[in-house]
Amino acid sequence: MNFVFLSPHFPPNYFRFAVALKNHGVTVLGLADETYDSLRPELKSSLAEYFRVNSMHNYDELVRALGYFTHRHGKLDRIDSHNEFWLETEARLRTDFNMPGIRTDQIGRIKRKSLMRETFVQAGVKVARGKVVKTMQDAAELIAETGYPLVAKPDVGVGAAATYKIHDENELKSFFESKPTVDYLFEEFVNGQIITFDGLTDRDGAPVFMNSLVYSTGIMETVLNDDLVYYYTLREIPADVQSVGRRTLEAFDVRERFFHFEFFRQTGTGDLVALEVNMRPPGGLTTDMFNYACDIDVYNAWGSILAGKGFPYPGYTQKYHCCYVGRKYNRQYAHNKEEILSTYQEKISHHEGISGVFSKALGDYGYLVRSPDLDEVVTIAKFIQA
Repeated sequence: MNFVFLSPHFPPNYFRFAVALKNHGVTVLGLADETYDSLRPELKSSLAEYFRVNSMHNYDELVRALGYFTHRHGKLDRIDSHNEFWLETEARLRTDFNMPGIRTDQIGRIKRKSLMRETFVQAGVKVARGKVVKTMQDAAELIAETGYPLVAKPDVGVGAAATYKIHDENELKSFFESKPTVDYLFEEFVNGQIITFDGLTDRDGAPVFMNSLVYSTGIMETVLNDDLVYYYTLREIPADVQSVGRRTLEAFDVRERFFHFEFFRQTGTGDLVALEVNMRPPGGLTTDMFNYACDIDVYNAWGSILAGKGFPYPGYTQKYHCCYVGRKYNRQYAHNKEEILSTYQEKISHHEGISGVFSKALGDYGYLVRSPDLDEVVTIAKFIQA
């Protein structure tokens, strides 16, 4: 099998996907705009060949690179990056080179939040009231129904980037005075806690690994208010999360991929309200959290599925809660790194600096904490962020 890995160097921990593919006998072909010498040694040793382009945004360059790989290695079987930013590019290349996976005619409902909403509704999943708003009149009609506050987010966007929380008419006017020239989806603000349904599917679309994350605060609030966030894996996925998650999985026909579905657990009612779907692993160090929570290797699991060998951990269990705890450099803390590590050494599985792209949401430095006891995990998280 020939696998083209777009930007295999980013995020930094994703080199493990390339290592896993090679270990399962897959020919891994790297394609990015980084110099070969800048790649980490483990990644270099996993690549059968590497093609550097001047710009990953130049589609003609990417096509020529895949043409070169085809000439050198034969038919290309798969292409991926596990990165939200390249989903549309991957779909276009899959379409042009006739590879399995998400193609151009399927990408709209994955990238465009308005179409995503329609798919949630078809799956019987509750969504916040909202619509694409282009004028003040459109907004006024929605506000008459929902009231303030509203959340305005690009119809096509990643995470909480360029997202606004609008509290009153003055903020609404200010938004339209400086509105970016893209379509915006307006939705009523849902007060609740974010909970996810995550995992990995096999070639038939069956979920072979499943997980659920709970967030201390919303990513939008973390970015807009410069807050700190921690989030943790659950040892048991709530029944309603699994039910709604499985319906979403089927509606979006996710095959041979990681998925990350986000919902609000609505305050008061406890209802699950759809936020968005992501056809990729959760960001940052979350794939490593899966490993620490279950004592498995999800990089290896994905590589095994891609190589046609199936899921290698059929009897896995969620042994621990694993928690990501972020800190930002722009504040003073009660406890320094040395004190954190000396106090909770046995509970901290990993810690490292976070790439600047993720730092607004996740912080500049992250700790992975694990324990079978949720109260202990939360206590340590609060100690780190105090």
